[in-house]
Amino acid sequence: MYGCVFLALLASLHTCDGGLAFASYYGDNMVLQKAPERAVLWGYGPEGAQVTLWLSGPKRQKTPPVTVTKGIWRVTLDPVEAGGPYNVTAILQSSTVNLTNVLFGDVWLCGGQSNMAFEMFKIFNASKEISNAANYTQVRIFMAAMRERETELIDLEQVEVPWSTAASKQLANFSAVCWLFGRNMYDNLKYPIGLVESCWGGTSVEAWSSSRALQHCGLQDNTDTDEDEAENGPSANSVLWNSMIHPLLNMTLKGAIWYQGEKNADYHPDKYNCSFPAMIDDWRFAFHQGSGGQTAPDFPFGFVQLCTYKKGSTDDGFPNIRWHQTADVGFVPNRRMKRTFMAVSLDLPDDHSPYGTIHPRDKQDVAYRLTLGARAVAYQEKDVHFRGPFPGQILTTEASLNITYDQTVSVTSSNDIFEICCSEATAPCGPQSTWVPAPIINWGPASVQVSTSYCQPMSKVAALRYAWKDWPCDFKSCPVYSARGDLPAPPFQVNRWPGNTP
Repeated sequence: MYGCVFLALLASLHTCDGGLAFASYYGDNMVLQKAPERAVLWGYGPEGAQVTLWLSGPKRQKTPPVTVTKGIWRVTLDPVEAGGPYNVTAILQSSTVNLTNVLFGDVWLCGGQSNMAFEMFKIFNASKEISNAANYTQVRIFMAAMRERETELIDLEQVEVPWSTAASKQLANFSAVCWLFGRNMYDNLKYPIGLVESCWGGTSVEAWSSSRALQHCGLQDNTDTDEDEAENGPSANSVLWNSMIHPLLNMTLKGAIWYQGEKNADYHPDKYNCSFPAMIDDWRFAFHQGSGGQTAPDFPFGFVQLCTYKKGSTDDGFPNIRWHQTADVGFVPNRRMKRTFMAVSLDLPDDHSPYGTIHPRDKQDVAYRLTLGARAVAYQEKDVHFRGPFPGQILTTEASLNITYDQTVSVTSSNDIFEICCSEATAPCGPQSTWVPAPIINWGPASVQVSTSYCQPMSKVAALRYAWKDWPCDFKSCPVYSARGDLPAPPFQVNRWPGNTP
């Protein structure tokens, strides 16, 4: 029958019993999105047949029969509160397929390139972290296989890790950032968390974006591919959107987290301030439509601002992408990127990582900072401090600049992390401009004063920037943090032309 043939071609994961099957990313031990959203389930069956869904557990549901159309059936459950376990049974005449040990909670999608794919067994204290996972039986994991396609698929071609409990041996090879974030969220929420990993190392944002999003940024006609694509991941337009995101659109999500951008440091870097926000907007639109309105049209989206790569590098690739990740604002959420949150990680370098300096092993701090953002933005917790200090006002004195931050700060001295641009032109400074150090000479509870002595007369000071280096400081040793010392100030650049403040 059509359902069995289609499933064999796309998923090869379920045995068709009388032509009835769930789609590839449903399975035993899974987490479905809890109330107030409604979970969507779908699968395959004989054309024109009637499928009924039963939910049994702490609460019971029976859905009205739905008709298989073009080989596919689809059901939207009534809202189910967090908890479980449940059994989900699809019935077609005398045939049934079952999902067991199903929980309802919040489902988060984890995407990006190699630092999101970075496995649990590679991080600091890996053995302890993996062993501790046995205490998190209500956090469940799922991983899509790495596949690329030229056209949009309706189901995953292959599943790398089916839904599994945390105690599974599969956790060692699961995304560390994804798992640690989910574990932290469970500690805070005390109800089930489902984690869906869909990522591929060495890939560009263009590969994860639909043609709609790329058209918005003038990238729809791009056919460029990198020479090293065979060694790294694919960068061609939409090839991972087609095979690793589009198939998931029917799923009801709570939100997404993302760690990517390294590839775009030298691949269409000047477009990233458009392509990344456009991808977020498009994912939100597509998941909302695909889930029949159940996934929020502005679902929360968190991301990791790039860490470090080349110590001592003067290349602006990473600093520029960090800036573009915020749509050139410097912080999120902002007017262009609403309901987003960011983990600043430029102070977490790993000079001795056996996996290369581009792959730092401290994913615990990354996940902690993402968790703070999710609590504040996704769950609207009050009084959760989730952003590092950012300038609110910059004033000039005779031989210095006084930077007033939007919060109290913890400061240590530094000679080179602040820089000023010396120029007599009434135009914004850029990477090719003359930048010189602006040493910290004083600070207060919410302010930092930097010297402009390297740029005289004062009228030549045309811009100020902070941490505008690939590797701006050693581990947790940047000079400006939040008052508690746990959140680093993000990088910024502000030009005198136009204006004096961000």
